[in-house]
Amino acid sequence: SGSIEQDADVVMFLFRPEYYAAAENRHEVEGKAELIISKQRNGPTGVVPLFFHKAYTRFDSVVAEASGSNAAPAGGIRDGFGP
Repeated sequence: SGSIEQDADVVMFLFRPEYYAAAENRHEVEGKAELIISKQRNGPTGVVPLFFHKAYTRFDSVVAEASGSNAAPAGGIRDGFGP
């Protein structure tokens, strides 16, 4: 694992508290997720809050979810594999 971390340019983790929460507390964290950027050679590290759509196994920006918009943010992030 040390070699992977040393050679990688970016190391990220997804964390869904709902998955680990006790049954009686799941409703408090339902749909919440975090993208943890723990290493990025050419950029900042930190935590990005996300919303997890369990039915579609899809992660969305909390900002887009709050505004009700599915529009991609400026910078050209797209869904899928198309051009």
